[in-house]
Amino acid sequence: QVQLVESGGGSVQVGGSLRLSCAASGVTYSSLRMGWFRQAPGKEREGVAGVRSDRVARYAEFVEGRFTISKDNAKNTLYLQMNSLKTEDTAMYYCGARFGDMWYPLNTSNYNYWGQGTQVTVSS
Repeated sequence: QVQLVESGGGSVQVGGSLRLSCAASGVTYSSLRMGWFRQAPGKEREGVAGVRSDRVARYAEFVEGRFTISKDNAKNTLYLQMNSLKTEDTAMYYCGARFGDMWYPLNTSNYNYWGQGTQVTVSS
């Protein structure tokens, strides 16, 4: 059973930075395809960043070069470094995972497993 646990969220001011972590357990980490998503109140969950099977990272347009996704296989952990945060980045952030190939890592429908989320609040 795959378990995903996010951490690293918090409250920051506009322009600040946060690094989110997603620890995976119960599975061989290298076999997982993972990505970051977010959901603001009253809105649908949307893709933020993910990695394709060819190891190419994909980012949502709104990221605009501010976020970086990375993974540490030794620690079974996925990261999302977020810089230059804006008020519109306020949301619950989730990591998703699945086995098998991944070519559209920003689509929520491509993921089978989800963490409980970590809240990010950006204030002016």
